[in-house]
Amino acid sequence: MDQPSVRHPVVRRPVVAGQFYPGDAAPLAAQVQAFLAPAVPLRRDAGRLFGFMLPHAGYVYCGGIIGATLSGAELPKKIVILCPNHTGQGQPLGVWPDGAWLTPLGPVPVDEALAAALCATDGGYAPDVHSHLREHSIEVLLPFLHGRQVGIAPVCVGTRHPAALRAAGLALAAVLKEQEKQGVEVCVVVSSDMNHYESEQRTLEKDALALEQALAGDPDGLLRVVERENITMCGAGPLALALYAANALGRLEVELARHDTSARASGDSRRVVGYAGLRMYVNGEQ
Repeated sequence: MDQPSVRHPVVRRPVVAGQFYPGDAAPLAAQVQAFLAPAVPLRRDAGRLFGFMLPHAGYVYCGGIIGATLSGAELPKKIVILCPNHTGQGQPLGVWPDGAWLTPLGPVPVDEALAAALCATDGGYAPDVHSHLREHSIEVLLPFLHGRQVGIAPVCVGTRHPAALRAAGLALAAVLKEQEKQGVEVCVVVSSDMNHYESEQRTLEKDALALEQALAGDPDGLLRVVERENITMCGAGPLALALYAANALGRLEVELARHDTSARASGDSRRVVGYAGLRMYVNGEQ
């Protein structure tokens, strides 16, 4: 059914502040800084930074992984953020077109030109706020980006069809190339948790299968193994899209920054969620 036509709001307001992370600025800022320290330098021998995969659960479970993955990184001023669609609302590749996303630390502006550039491609991207309004998986990451003076292009990925993700990835690569020609650096952030709600042993096994494909930079292999092994990795589609894009830009290298499960915080190993942080680099050109 078509979504009703509405005027998109200028500000996207938080929906999990005070639940997944502190709702007040001072404790939130202190918590984020604690997770980011000590800084872990990025590899300088692996090529230029393409982006990251970060988890999006409550900070008590995954804040340390977000911090460890981002620590030491000097992020560019423009970031494309790819998240899964947990709500089923909106377009298959919904791009929040303009305005800002509010956090307890203040607004994070949407880069209107970058969002428009994605929607102008033939990659399936479309302006859409419905997919984002109740979706938490970008919101949780924004306090870690606030204060870095970045502009974001939020994309909610609601498809796992390889052909659609490949087309979207190639279109994203073309946008990134054009930005680079203009002297503008853009980073790609993927928001994803790993396997959900099985024992820790089974989750670690399933996570290892998915991470093997991710570390190999193989989007087709990732989508196949997630489907075949019933791995409930919510951001497999967004990660595959990013890997298609990265492979179109050059030789891709992926490193695992940290991997853990919710059992570390909860003490319950019977029903856990896996979390991983990845760093992605591209060397040379295709």
